[in-house]
Amino acid sequence: MSQPTVSRALRGDPTISPITRRRVAFIAKELGYKVDKNASNLRGQHSQTIAILFFEDQRFNASLINPFFLSMLGSITGACAKRGYDLLISCQHLSTNWRIDYEDCRRADGIILLGYDDFVTYSAELERLVEEGTHFVHYGATLKNHPGLSVGCNDYLSGRQATEHLIKLGRKKIAFLGSVSDHYPEFSGRYRGYTDALTAAGLTVEPGLQADAISALPEGERATRQILSSGVAFDGIFAASDLIAIAALGVLREAGLSVPRDVSVIGFDDIPAASMVTPALTTMRQDTQRAGEVLVDTLLKLMAGETAEATELPCELVVRQSCGAR
Repeated sequence: MSQPTVSRALRGDPTISPITRRRVAFIAKELGYKVDKNASNLRGQHSQTIAILFFEDQRFNASLINPFFLSMLGSITGACAKRGYDLLISCQHLSTNWRIDYEDCRRADGIILLGYDDFVTYSAELERLVEEGTHFVHYGATLKNHPGLSVGCNDYLSGRQATEHLIKLGRKKIAFLGSVSDHYPEFSGRYRGYTDALTAAGLTVEPGLQADAISALPEGERATRQILSSGVAFDGIFAASDLIAIAALGVLREAGLSVPRDVSVIGFDDIPAASMVTPALTTMRQDTQRAGEVLVDTLLKLMAGETAEATELPCELVVRQSCGAR
């Protein structure tokens, strides 16, 4: 057989007959021959690699990655391995051109974006990726006007469910800790669910019981102190992330308030630490295992030129000791 015929047979090319493919595979096994994956990828102009880019936030320690995304990393790694792809992990600044760094130099065939949160600031860069034909998918809010495809949860419904749980416990003065501007669509979606739940229950949405915060412990501490110093009474806290909620637990303890006797607290994400703090944190669980698999499958569809869609995954309320009846 000619070299091209053998090469196509080893790649499983359907233009080669099944009998020929079986003969080539049998002889290759007898000779102990294995396809050089790197050489094959070089010829086909594919790296057989997917890149995960974590975005660094220079306002805090850039070496710290939100544990929510770390819990998703194992699922992404497993999904890539099952589908025959290597995984490249990197921390990036949004000032760089991701396509030049990863696709044009063949370091990766596609990109999964994790950890960016300021939609208004980052949307221009994402639009640039779309214009350049970069294959990418990100975890976050699934908005109609969002460049590229997203995998995420229904933040509005989840925020409403969390607030309704606090209301059922008899809490009537519920604070919201999290940024609510268009810059942070995930948090603002949870806030809209929070306000609608309060309104539906006939409760007042107190402007003094909302404090902006992004998902970081220092932000959670600052936001909780802001609520305490406002002088507005509260008996519940819905935090837009577990990191904010865990920080709130510490500040409330310092202020002499008991959780859940004086204040019930609920977070969002169900990071591993949520079940380890005291009291253990009630939270809305995002399915990071399923999210990782969907991110990889969605990206592979884009890379293959197939139709792919944004995906919303369900959240689950996980009740622990930080929420108690009044």
